[in-house]
Amino acid sequence: MDDIQFEEAARVGQVITIKAKVNRAFKTSMEVGIKVAVQDVLTNVEKIVSVAYATYVAKPVGAGKIELEPVKLLSTEDHLEHTLAIERRRIRLGYEQDFQNLMQESSKEDNFEEEDAVSTDHTHVQSIELVQPPHANHHGNTFGGQIMAWMETVASISASRLCCSYPVLKSVNMFKFWGPSIVGDRLVFNAVVNNTFQNSMEVGVRVEAYNCEEWIKDQARHINSAFLIFNAVNDKGELLTFPRIKPTTKDGMRRYCGAIARRRIRLARKCMLFAKKDKPSDIWERSNQAYLSYSNIAALTHLAAKPGWEVTSILDDVKISTHEEGDMLSLKVEMQVKIPSHLAFSLLSDFTFRQQWDKHFLTCKVLQTVNEDEKIYYVTSPPMTGHKPKDFVILVSQRQPCKPSEPYIIAVKSVTLTSVPPSSRYCRSEILCAGFQIYSDSDSSCTVCYFNQVTSGVMPYLAANLTGSSKSIEDTAVECIKFLELKGS
Repeated sequence: MDDIQFEEAARVGQVITIKAKVNRAFKTSMEVGIKVAVQDVLTNVEKIVSVAYATYVAKPVGAGKIELEPVKLLSTEDHLEHTLAIERRRIRLGYEQDFQNLMQESSKEDNFEEEDAVSTDHTHVQSIELVQPPHANHHGNTFGGQIMAWMETVASISASRLCCSYPVLKSVNMFKFWGPSIVGDRLVFNAVVNNTFQNSMEVGVRVEAYNCEEWIKDQARHINSAFLIFNAVNDKGELLTFPRIKPTTKDGMRRYCGAIARRRIRLARKCMLFAKKDKPSDIWERSNQAYLSYSNIAALTHLAAKPGWEVTSILDDVKISTHEEGDMLSLKVEMQVKIPSHLAFSLLSDFTFRQQWDKHFLTCKVLQTVNEDEKIYYVTSPPMTGHKPKDFVILVSQRQPCKPSEPYIIAVKSVTLTSVPPSSRYCRSEILCAGFQIYSDSDSSCTVCYFNQVTSGVMPYLAANLTGSSKSIEDTAVECIKFLELKGS
Protein backbone atom coordinates (compact mmCIF):
# COMPACT_ATOMS: atom_id res chain seq x y z
CA MET A 1 0.00 0.00 0.00
CA ASP A 2 1.15 3.54 -0.74
CA ASP A 3 0.94 6.01 2.13
CA ILE A 4 -2.68 6.53 3.18
CA GLN A 5 -3.92 9.94 4.35
CA PHE A 6 -7.27 10.16 6.14
CA GLU A 7 -9.03 13.45 5.39
CA GLU A 8 -12.35 12.69 7.14
CA ALA A 9 -13.59 10.33 9.85
CA ALA A 10 -16.44 7.91 9.11
CA ARG A 11 -18.93 7.41 11.93
CA VAL A 12 -21.83 5.14 12.84
CA GLY A 13 -24.93 5.95 10.79
CA GLN A 14 -23.05 7.31 7.78
CA VAL A 15 -22.97 5.63 4.38
CA ILE A 16 -19.56 4.53 3.07
CA THR A 17 -18.91 4.34 -0.69
CA ILE A 18 -15.82 2.48 -1.88
CA LYS A 19 -14.75 2.57 -5.52
CA ALA A 20 -11.76 0.62 -6.82
CA LYS A 21 -10.30 0.05 -10.27
CA VAL A 22 -7.06 -1.12 -11.85
CA ASN A 23 -5.20 1.97 -13.09
CA ARG A 24 -2.35 0.24 -14.85
CA ALA A 25 -0.79 -3.19 -15.31
CA PHE A 26 3.00 -3.52 -15.17
CA LYS A 27 3.89 -6.88 -16.67
CA THR A 28 3.43 -8.96 -13.45
CA SER A 29 2.01 -6.34 -11.04
CA MET A 30 -0.84 -3.83 -11.11
CA GLU A 31 -1.81 -0.61 -9.38
CA VAL A 32 -5.33 -0.45 -7.97
CA GLY A 33 -6.76 2.95 -7.07
CA ILE A 34 -9.18 3.00 -4.13
CA LYS A 35 -11.44 5.95 -3.31
CA VAL A 36 -13.42 5.99 -0.05
CA ALA A 37 -16.17 8.56 0.52
CA VAL A 38 -18.60 9.05 3.40
CA GLN A 39 -22.16 10.39 3.08
CA ASP A 40 -24.19 11.82 5.94
CA VAL A 41 -27.75 10.51 5.48
CA LEU A 42 -29.25 13.56 7.23
CA THR A 43 -27.50 16.29 5.22
CA ASN A 44 -26.74 14.23 2.08
CA VAL A 45 -23.23 15.74 2.09
CA GLU A 46 -20.50 13.47 0.72
CA LYS A 47 -16.84 13.91 1.68
CA ILE A 48 -13.68 12.08 0.67
CA VAL A 49 -12.27 9.93 3.48
CA SER A 50 -9.19 8.73 1.64
CA VAL A 51 -7.69 8.00 -1.76
CA ALA A 52 -5.21 5.13 -1.71
CA TYR A 53 -3.17 3.10 -4.16
CA ALA A 54 -2.41 -0.59 -3.68
CA THR A 55 -0.04 -2.80 -5.66
CA TYR A 56 -1.16 -6.34 -6.40
CA VAL A 57 0.46 -9.36 -8.05
CA ALA A 58 -1.53 -12.26 -9.47
CA LYS A 59 -1.16 -15.52 -7.55
CA PRO A 60 0.67 -17.95 -9.87
CA VAL A 61 -0.48 -21.53 -10.38
CA GLY A 62 3.06 -22.83 -10.79
CA ALA A 63 6.50 -21.42 -10.11
CA GLY A 64 6.42 -18.70 -12.80
CA LYS A 65 4.81 -15.27 -12.51
CA ILE A 66 1.59 -14.38 -14.35
CA GLU A 67 2.03 -11.72 -17.03
CA LEU A 68 -0.89 -9.28 -17.07
CA GLU A 69 -2.79 -7.88 -20.06
CA PRO A 70 -2.79 -4.09 -20.59
CA VAL A 71 -5.70 -2.16 -19.09
CA LYS A 72 -8.34 -0.88 -21.54
CA LEU A 73 -8.77 2.88 -21.12
CA LEU A 74 -12.37 4.07 -21.55
CA SER A 75 -12.41 7.65 -20.26
CA THR A 76 -10.24 10.74 -19.83
CA GLU A 77 -9.88 9.92 -16.13
CA ASP A 78 -8.67 6.42 -17.05
CA HIS A 79 -5.98 7.92 -19.29
CA LEU A 80 -4.87 10.32 -16.55
CA GLU A 81 -4.57 7.66 -13.86
CA HIS A 82 -2.86 5.32 -16.35
CA THR A 83 -0.18 7.95 -17.03
CA LEU A 84 0.31 8.97 -13.39
CA ALA A 85 0.55 5.34 -12.24
CA ILE A 86 4.01 5.25 -13.82
CA GLU A 87 5.04 8.27 -11.73
CA ARG A 88 3.70 6.73 -8.52
CA ARG A 89 5.64 3.55 -9.32
CA ARG A 90 8.84 5.59 -9.66
CA ILE A 91 8.23 7.00 -6.18
CA ARG A 92 7.70 3.51 -4.73
CA LEU A 93 10.87 2.16 -6.28
CA GLY A 94 12.93 5.13 -5.09
CA TYR A 95 11.42 5.41 -1.61
CA GLU A 96 13.93 3.16 0.15
CA GLN A 97 16.94 5.06 -1.17
CA ASP A 98 15.39 8.43 -0.24
CA PHE A 99 14.65 7.07 3.23
CA GLN A 100 18.20 5.81 3.77
CA ASN A 101 19.64 9.18 2.70
CA LEU A 102 17.39 11.03 5.15
CA MET A 103 18.17 8.55 7.93
CA GLN A 104 21.78 9.68 7.85
CA GLU A 105 20.64 13.27 8.36
CA SER A 106 17.96 12.61 10.99
CA SER A 107 20.39 10.65 13.19
CA LYS A 108 22.19 13.98 13.83
CA GLU A 109 19.08 16.02 14.65
CA ASP A 110 18.33 14.94 18.22
CA ASN A 111 20.45 14.33 21.29
CA PHE A 112 17.70 12.62 23.36
CA GLU A 113 18.56 14.65 26.48
CA GLU A 114 15.18 16.12 27.49
CA GLU A 115 14.65 15.59 31.20
CA ASP A 116 10.91 14.91 31.13
CA ALA A 117 10.99 12.59 28.10
CA VAL A 118 8.94 9.38 28.40
CA SER A 119 10.66 6.04 27.88
CA THR A 120 9.51 4.14 24.78
CA ASP A 121 9.25 0.99 26.93
CA HIS A 122 6.14 2.50 28.53
CA THR A 123 4.32 2.46 25.17
CA HIS A 124 5.11 -1.11 24.07
CA VAL A 125 2.01 -3.24 23.42
CA GLN A 126 1.80 -6.85 22.23
CA SER A 127 -1.29 -8.60 20.92
CA ILE A 128 -1.84 -12.14 19.60
CA GLU A 129 -4.58 -13.14 17.16
CA LEU A 130 -5.56 -16.55 15.77
CA VAL A 131 -6.45 -16.53 12.06
CA GLN A 132 -9.82 -18.22 11.61
CA PRO A 133 -11.80 -18.95 8.40
CA PRO A 134 -13.83 -15.68 8.49
CA HIS A 135 -10.51 -13.79 8.52
CA ALA A 136 -9.29 -15.34 5.25
CA ASN A 137 -10.04 -15.11 1.53
CA HIS A 138 -10.81 -17.96 -0.89
CA HIS A 139 -7.09 -18.81 -1.11
CA GLY A 140 -6.96 -19.29 2.66
CA ASN A 141 -4.75 -16.22 3.07
CA THR A 142 -5.57 -13.69 5.78
CA PHE A 143 -7.40 -10.61 4.47
CA GLY A 144 -5.05 -7.64 4.22
CA GLY A 145 -7.81 -5.44 5.61
CA GLN A 146 -8.19 -7.71 8.64
CA ILE A 147 -4.48 -7.42 9.40
CA MET A 148 -4.72 -3.64 9.01
CA ALA A 149 -7.63 -3.53 11.48
CA TRP A 150 -5.70 -5.57 14.05
CA MET A 151 -2.65 -3.35 13.51
CA GLU A 152 -4.69 -0.18 14.07
CA THR A 153 -6.13 -1.58 17.30
CA VAL A 154 -2.76 -2.43 18.85
CA ALA A 155 -1.24 0.86 17.61
CA SER A 156 -4.13 2.84 19.14
CA ILE A 157 -3.51 1.20 22.52
CA SER A 158 0.19 2.02 22.28
CA ALA A 159 -0.58 5.65 21.39
CA SER A 160 -3.14 5.98 24.21
CA ARG A 161 -0.52 4.95 26.77
CA LEU A 162 1.45 8.05 25.89
CA CYS A 163 -1.33 10.62 25.40
CA CYS A 164 -3.73 9.26 28.09
CA SER A 165 -6.57 10.04 25.70
CA TYR A 166 -8.32 8.59 22.65
CA PRO A 167 -5.90 8.91 19.70
CA VAL A 168 -7.17 9.57 16.17
CA LEU A 169 -5.52 7.83 13.20
CA LYS A 170 -4.45 10.38 10.55
CA SER A 171 -2.27 8.39 8.14
CA VAL A 172 -0.58 5.06 7.50
CA ASN A 173 2.94 4.97 6.04
CA MET A 174 4.97 2.20 4.44
CA PHE A 175 2.35 -0.53 4.87
CA LYS A 176 3.93 -3.59 3.26
CA PHE A 177 3.08 -7.27 2.99
CA TRP A 178 6.33 -9.18 3.28
CA GLY A 179 4.65 -12.58 3.18
CA PRO A 180 1.28 -14.35 3.58
CA SER A 181 -0.39 -15.84 6.61
CA ILE A 182 -3.06 -18.51 6.50
CA VAL A 183 -5.92 -19.95 8.55
CA GLY A 184 -4.53 -21.46 11.74
CA ASP A 185 -1.58 -19.08 12.04
CA ARG A 186 -0.92 -17.16 15.25
CA LEU A 187 -0.19 -13.53 14.49
CA VAL A 188 1.88 -11.57 17.01
CA PHE A 189 1.54 -7.77 16.84
CA ASN A 190 4.18 -5.59 18.52
CA ALA A 191 3.55 -1.84 18.65
CA VAL A 192 5.61 0.99 20.14
CA VAL A 193 5.70 4.78 19.84
CA ASN A 194 8.77 5.61 17.73
CA ASN A 195 8.71 9.39 18.08
CA THR A 196 6.48 12.39 18.80
CA PHE A 197 6.23 15.70 16.93
CA GLN A 198 4.36 18.34 18.96
CA ASN A 199 0.78 17.35 17.94
CA SER A 200 1.42 13.99 16.25
CA MET A 201 3.11 10.71 17.03
CA GLU A 202 4.35 7.77 14.98
CA VAL A 203 3.62 4.23 16.17
CA GLY A 204 5.51 1.38 14.53
CA VAL A 205 3.82 -2.02 14.26
CA ARG A 206 5.53 -5.27 13.33
CA VAL A 207 3.54 -8.44 12.61
CA GLU A 208 5.01 -11.93 12.87
CA ALA A 209 3.25 -15.19 11.97
CA TYR A 210 3.67 -18.70 13.40
CA ASN A 211 2.12 -22.00 12.45
CA CYS A 212 1.96 -24.73 15.13
CA GLU A 213 5.45 -26.06 14.43
CA GLU A 214 6.99 -22.58 14.20
CA TRP A 215 5.27 -21.61 17.45
CA ILE A 216 6.90 -24.49 19.31
CA LYS A 217 10.34 -23.72 17.81
CA ASP A 218 9.89 -19.93 18.19
CA GLN A 219 10.59 -19.42 14.47
CA ALA A 220 8.71 -16.29 13.41
CA ARG A 221 7.82 -15.18 9.88
CA HIS A 222 7.85 -11.40 9.47
CA ILE A 223 4.76 -10.74 7.34
CA ASN A 224 3.82 -7.07 7.84
CA SER A 225 5.13 -3.71 8.98
CA ALA A 226 3.58 -0.26 9.05
CA PHE A 227 3.90 3.14 10.69
CA LEU A 228 0.69 4.76 11.91
CA ILE A 229 0.40 8.48 12.60
CA PHE A 230 -1.96 9.64 15.36
CA ASN A 231 -3.05 12.88 16.95
CA ALA A 232 -5.47 13.51 19.80
CA VAL A 233 -7.94 16.26 20.71
CA ASN A 234 -9.46 17.49 23.95
CA ASP A 235 -13.15 18.15 24.69
CA LYS A 236 -12.95 21.47 22.82
CA GLY A 237 -11.57 19.85 19.68
CA GLU A 238 -8.09 21.32 20.23
CA LEU A 239 -5.03 19.27 19.34
CA LEU A 240 -3.17 17.89 22.33
CA THR A 241 0.60 18.37 22.66
CA PHE A 242 2.45 15.10 23.20
CA PRO A 243 5.43 14.67 25.53
CA ARG A 244 8.79 13.86 23.98
CA ILE A 245 9.90 10.23 24.11
CA LYS A 246 13.28 8.75 24.92
CA PRO A 247 14.63 5.63 23.18
CA THR A 248 16.38 3.26 25.59
CA THR A 249 18.02 0.80 23.16
CA LYS A 250 20.04 0.93 19.96
CA ASP A 251 17.02 -0.36 18.01
CA GLY A 252 14.82 2.25 19.67
CA MET A 253 17.23 4.97 18.56
CA ARG A 254 17.09 3.63 14.99
CA ARG A 255 13.28 3.79 15.04
CA TYR A 256 13.42 7.27 16.58
CA CYS A 257 15.61 8.56 13.73
CA GLY A 258 13.57 6.66 11.15
CA ALA A 259 10.42 8.45 12.31
CA ILE A 260 12.09 11.82 11.63
CA ALA A 261 13.04 10.74 8.10
CA ARG A 262 9.57 9.37 7.36
CA ARG A 263 7.95 12.57 8.64
CA ARG A 264 10.01 14.66 6.26
CA ILE A 265 8.95 12.47 3.35
CA ARG A 266 5.32 12.47 4.55
CA LEU A 267 5.15 16.26 4.83
CA ALA A 268 6.76 16.65 1.42
CA ARG A 269 4.22 14.28 -0.11
CA LYS A 270 1.31 16.10 1.51
CA CYS A 271 2.67 19.43 0.32
CA MET A 272 3.05 18.18 -3.25
CA LEU A 273 -0.20 16.25 -3.62
CA PHE A 274 -2.58 18.55 -1.75
CA ALA A 275 -1.06 21.97 -2.33
CA LYS A 276 -2.91 24.93 -3.81
CA LYS A 277 -2.00 25.89 -7.35
CA ASP A 278 -1.36 29.53 -6.54
CA LYS A 279 1.19 28.96 -3.79
CA PRO A 280 4.86 30.00 -4.23
CA SER A 281 7.30 27.53 -5.74
CA ASP A 282 8.42 24.65 -3.54
CA ILE A 283 11.86 24.42 -1.97
CA TRP A 284 13.97 21.76 -3.67
CA GLU A 285 15.47 19.50 -1.02
CA ARG A 286 16.27 15.83 -0.57
CA SER A 287 13.04 14.95 1.25
CA ASN A 288 10.70 16.14 -1.51
CA GLN A 289 12.54 15.55 -4.78
CA ALA A 290 10.47 12.51 -5.78
CA TYR A 291 7.19 14.30 -5.06
CA LEU A 292 8.23 17.52 -6.81
CA SER A 293 9.02 15.46 -9.88
CA TYR A 294 5.67 13.67 -9.58
CA SER A 295 3.73 16.91 -9.18
CA ASN A 296 5.57 18.40 -12.16
CA ILE A 297 4.55 15.56 -14.49
CA ALA A 298 1.06 15.28 -12.95
CA ALA A 299 0.29 19.00 -13.34
CA LEU A 300 1.18 19.00 -17.04
CA THR A 301 -0.73 15.76 -17.65
CA HIS A 302 -3.86 17.16 -15.98
CA LEU A 303 -3.56 20.45 -17.88
CA ALA A 304 -3.25 18.70 -21.24
CA ALA A 305 -6.27 16.49 -20.51
CA LYS A 306 -8.63 19.34 -19.59
CA PRO A 307 -11.76 19.54 -21.77
CA GLY A 308 -12.94 22.81 -23.29
CA TRP A 309 -9.86 24.11 -25.14
CA GLU A 310 -10.93 26.85 -27.57
CA VAL A 311 -9.01 27.42 -30.80
CA THR A 312 -8.08 31.11 -31.20
CA SER A 313 -5.70 30.97 -34.16
CA ILE A 314 -4.68 28.60 -36.98
CA LEU A 315 -1.72 29.51 -39.17
CA ASP A 316 -0.08 26.93 -41.45
CA ASP A 317 1.50 24.36 -39.10
CA VAL A 318 0.64 26.21 -35.88
CA LYS A 319 -2.64 26.09 -33.93
CA ILE A 320 -3.16 28.13 -30.75
CA SER A 321 -5.84 27.33 -28.17
CA THR A 322 -6.75 28.75 -24.76
CA HIS A 323 -8.53 27.41 -21.70
CA GLU A 324 -10.18 29.48 -18.96
CA GLU A 325 -10.91 28.14 -15.49
CA GLY A 326 -11.69 30.66 -12.76
CA ASP A 327 -8.93 33.26 -12.80
CA MET A 328 -6.50 30.85 -14.48
CA LEU A 329 -5.79 31.17 -18.22
CA SER A 330 -3.87 28.42 -20.01
CA LEU A 331 -2.24 28.37 -23.43
CA LYS A 332 -1.78 25.47 -25.85
CA VAL A 333 0.32 25.69 -29.03
CA GLU A 334 0.24 22.73 -31.46
CA MET A 335 3.03 22.46 -34.01
CA GLN A 336 3.38 20.00 -36.88
CA VAL A 337 7.04 19.10 -37.26
CA LYS A 338 8.67 16.99 -39.97
CA ILE A 339 11.13 15.03 -37.81
CA PRO A 340 10.71 11.84 -35.72
CA SER A 341 9.23 12.34 -32.27
CA HIS A 342 12.29 10.99 -30.44
CA LEU A 343 14.49 13.63 -32.11
CA ALA A 344 12.08 16.42 -31.17
CA PHE A 345 12.09 15.13 -27.60
CA SER A 346 15.89 15.09 -27.47
CA LEU A 347 16.17 18.66 -28.80
CA LEU A 348 13.38 20.19 -26.69
CA SER A 349 14.33 18.50 -23.42
CA ASP A 350 17.74 20.23 -23.44
CA PHE A 351 16.82 23.77 -22.42
CA THR A 352 20.27 25.12 -23.23
CA PHE A 353 19.09 25.00 -26.88
CA ARG A 354 16.07 27.16 -26.08
CA GLN A 355 17.86 30.46 -26.78
CA GLN A 356 18.33 29.41 -30.42
CA TRP A 357 14.60 29.63 -31.15
CA ASP A 358 12.87 31.41 -28.23
CA LYS A 359 13.63 35.12 -27.90
CA HIS A 360 12.10 35.08 -24.40
CA PHE A 361 15.16 33.12 -23.19
CA LEU A 362 18.09 35.50 -22.68
CA THR A 363 20.38 33.03 -20.89
CA CYS A 364 19.97 29.47 -19.69
CA LYS A 365 22.36 27.30 -17.69
CA VAL A 366 22.16 24.01 -15.81
CA LEU A 367 22.29 24.46 -12.03
CA GLN A 368 21.92 20.82 -11.05
CA THR A 369 21.63 17.51 -12.89
CA VAL A 370 19.51 15.48 -10.50
CA ASN A 371 19.38 12.34 -12.66
CA GLU A 372 18.93 11.44 -16.33
CA ASP A 373 15.29 12.60 -16.22
CA GLU A 374 15.50 15.73 -14.03
CA LYS A 375 17.52 18.92 -14.30
CA ILE A 376 17.29 22.32 -12.64
CA TYR A 377 17.99 25.37 -14.83
CA TYR A 378 18.56 29.06 -14.17
CA VAL A 379 16.91 31.17 -16.89
CA THR A 380 16.86 34.91 -17.53
CA SER A 381 14.51 36.71 -19.90
CA PRO A 382 14.52 40.21 -21.40
CA PRO A 383 12.64 42.99 -19.59
CA MET A 384 9.21 44.14 -20.63
CA THR A 385 8.79 47.88 -21.11
CA GLY A 386 9.69 49.75 -17.93
CA HIS A 387 10.56 46.63 -15.96
CA LYS A 388 13.68 44.80 -14.83
CA PRO A 389 14.70 41.59 -16.64
CA LYS A 390 13.24 38.40 -15.14
CA ASP A 391 14.89 35.29 -13.85
CA PHE A 392 13.57 31.80 -13.14
CA VAL A 393 14.77 28.69 -11.34
CA ILE A 394 12.97 25.81 -13.01
CA LEU A 395 12.74 22.04 -12.68
CA VAL A 396 12.55 20.23 -16.03
CA SER A 397 11.28 16.63 -15.81
CA GLN A 398 11.31 14.46 -18.92
CA ARG A 399 9.66 11.10 -19.56
CA GLN A 400 9.77 8.73 -22.52
CA PRO A 401 6.58 6.85 -23.45
CA CYS A 402 6.06 3.27 -22.31
CA LYS A 403 4.16 2.47 -25.51
CA PRO A 404 3.82 4.09 -28.97
CA SER A 405 0.41 5.68 -28.34
CA GLU A 406 1.70 7.69 -25.35
CA PRO A 407 3.49 11.03 -25.71
CA TYR A 408 6.97 12.10 -24.76
CA ILE A 409 6.63 14.51 -21.83
CA ILE A 410 8.78 17.50 -20.84
CA ALA A 411 7.29 19.20 -17.75
CA VAL A 412 8.43 22.53 -16.30
CA LYS A 413 7.72 24.25 -12.98
CA SER A 414 9.50 26.74 -10.75
CA VAL A 415 11.35 25.56 -7.66
CA THR A 416 13.27 27.36 -4.96
CA LEU A 417 16.97 26.66 -4.47
CA THR A 418 18.46 28.11 -1.31
CA SER A 419 21.78 28.41 -3.16
CA VAL A 420 20.19 30.75 -5.75
CA PRO A 421 18.36 33.51 -3.87
CA PRO A 422 16.58 36.37 -5.72
CA SER A 423 18.87 39.11 -7.02
CA SER A 424 18.24 42.86 -7.07
CA ARG A 425 19.21 42.85 -10.76
CA TYR A 426 16.25 40.66 -11.71
CA CYS A 427 12.57 40.24 -10.94
CA ARG A 428 12.24 36.62 -9.75
CA SER A 429 9.30 35.06 -11.59
CA GLU A 430 7.38 31.80 -11.31
CA ILE A 431 6.25 29.13 -13.79
CA LEU A 432 3.23 27.33 -12.38
CA CYS A 433 2.92 24.64 -15.01
CA ALA A 434 4.37 24.45 -18.52
CA GLY A 435 5.96 21.97 -20.89
CA PHE A 436 5.69 19.83 -24.00
CA GLN A 437 3.87 16.71 -25.05
CA ILE A 438 5.21 15.16 -28.25
CA TYR A 439 3.13 12.64 -30.22
CA SER A 440 4.46 10.50 -33.05
CA ASP A 441 2.48 10.88 -36.30
CA SER A 442 4.77 8.75 -38.50
CA ASP A 443 8.40 7.70 -38.71
CA SER A 444 9.29 11.16 -40.02
CA SER A 445 6.79 13.55 -38.40
CA CYS A 446 5.31 14.42 -35.03
CA THR A 447 2.96 16.83 -33.26
CA VAL A 448 4.57 19.03 -30.62
CA CYS A 449 2.13 20.52 -28.08
CA TYR A 450 3.36 23.30 -25.81
CA PHE A 451 1.34 24.19 -22.69
CA ASN A 452 1.60 27.06 -20.21
CA GLN A 453 -0.59 28.12 -17.31
CA VAL A 454 -0.36 31.86 -17.64
CA THR A 455 0.84 33.95 -14.71
CA SER A 456 0.31 37.67 -14.28
CA GLY A 457 3.85 38.37 -15.51
CA VAL A 458 3.17 37.08 -19.03
CA MET A 459 -0.49 38.12 -19.22
CA PRO A 460 0.19 41.32 -21.22
CA TYR A 461 2.29 39.31 -23.69
CA LEU A 462 -0.50 36.78 -24.18
CA ALA A 463 -3.24 39.43 -24.30
CA ALA A 464 -1.44 41.17 -27.15
CA ASN A 465 -1.48 37.94 -29.15
CA LEU A 466 -5.13 37.17 -28.47
CA THR A 467 -6.25 40.66 -29.53
CA GLY A 468 -4.26 40.42 -32.75
CA SER A 469 -1.87 43.29 -31.96
CA SER A 470 1.07 40.89 -31.81
CA LYS A 471 2.05 37.58 -33.38
CA SER A 472 4.84 36.78 -30.94
CA ILE A 473 3.46 33.33 -30.07
CA GLU A 474 3.08 32.31 -33.72
CA ASP A 475 6.53 33.68 -34.53
CA THR A 476 8.11 31.76 -31.66
CA ALA A 477 6.31 28.57 -32.73
CA VAL A 478 7.53 28.99 -36.32
CA GLU A 479 11.09 29.48 -35.07
CA CYS A 480 10.73 26.35 -32.96
CA ILE A 481 9.63 24.33 -36.00
CA LYS A 482 12.52 25.69 -38.08
CA PHE A 483 15.01 24.85 -35.31
CA LEU A 484 13.71 21.32 -34.88
CA GLU A 485 13.62 20.52 -38.59
CA LEU A 486 17.09 21.99 -39.18
CA LYS A 487 18.71 20.15 -36.28
CA GLY A 488 16.75 16.95 -36.87
CA SER A 489 17.49 16.71 -40.60
